[in-house]
Formats: sequence, structure tokens, C-alpha cells
Amino acid sequence: MATKTSSTTQGQTNGKTSEVNGQHKEGQKKDNQLQKFFMDQLKDIYYAEQQLLKALNEMKSACTTEELEDAFEEHQKQTERQVKRLEKVFQLMDEKPEGKKCEAMDGLIKECKSIISETKEGTMTRDAALIIAAQKIEHYEIATYGGLVALALTLGKNRAAHLLDKTLQEESDTDEKLTDIAEEHINFQAEEEDEKSGKEQEIEMSESNYN
Repeated sequence: MATKTSSTTQGQTNGKTSEVNGQHKEGQKKDNQLQKFFMDQLKDIYYAEQQLLKALNEMKSACTTEELEDAFEEHQKQTERQVKRLEKVFQLMDEKPEGKKCEAMDGLIKECKSIISETKEGTMTRDAALIIAAQKIEHYEIATYGGLVALALTLGKNRAAHLLDKTLQEESDTDEKLTDIAEEHINFQAEEEDEKSGKEQEIEMSESNYN
């Protein structure tokens, strides 16, 4: 004999189903919002890297030492690879690669250009200043890529996280290399340059007063 399901049991079952469906939809909504933010940040850094490629040409040309020029040359090639890597991440997300204006990177590049115009050509002071400007850019990129890796893992996009983490490690290595270049000799030579310039000015003033 067939058993009948009571109306009470049916009501409880329907209620649980509605609750599960509601939780599922809410979870999807949160995932969608997080993924949208992830994509916004991906577009932000994609634009930033492309702008940096242009700026590195000017930074490279402004260098005093061959060592720093080579470092910027290497970073430029590295950035080209990083742009291609970002395009792979877009593909993994089933999105077309596109940039979104990054006010932070635009500001950092503007500051870098100001440093070039405000420092004397052929001086170690300019190289010391360029290193600081470049490291500010690196720190912005490190923060951005670090956040993107964490978001990619949260979204279950492990391949994307792996690609982004590779770039994160490269940015950290570049930052350390710039620190080494500065601490090994450029900062000291810039200080000596200032002392020499100060002594020359004192001599000029003395000669002017004597005459």
C-alpha cells in the first residue's frame, strides 16, 4: 500500500529546499561581486604595466650609471613578459584583455618624470632619486599582485593565482635588486657628490670675496 506524505512533512521539506536555494543564490551573488572586483583590479594592473613600459624608456635614458640603466632595461623586458602573463589570466577568466585607468600608477610615473626634471643630468643624485621612484612603483605592484593572488585562490582560480604569484616574486626580486644597487655605491657616491659640490661653492665664494 502506498504511503502518503503528510502536509507537515512536505512543508518542512519545501522550506528547507527554499532555504538552501536562497543560501546558494546568496553565495553566487557574493562570488560574482568578488570576481567583479578581481577583474577590476586585473584591468587596473594591466593598464599600469603598459604605462610603466612607456615610462621605463625615459627612466632608462635618464640614468647616469650603466648599472642602473641595465637594471631598467632588464625590468622593461620583464614587464613585457608580465603583460603577456596578465593576458593569459584574462583568458583563464574568459575575459578579453583590457585596461582600466590606474590613477595610482599615473601619479607615480608623473612623480618619476618630475624627479628627472628636478635633478641634474649626469649626477649620482639623479640615479639615487630614480631608484626611489622606481621602488615606489615596485611597492605598488607588489601590493596589487599580492592581493590578486589571494583573491584568485579564494575564487578557486588556482592557475591564475600561480601566474600572478610568479609576477609577484619577480617584482619582489626587482625591488631587492634596486636596493642592492643603491646601497652598494650609488647612495654613497651621491653623498660624496654633494660634499664636493659644497666645497666647490665655498671656494667660489671665497675667490669672489677676495676679488
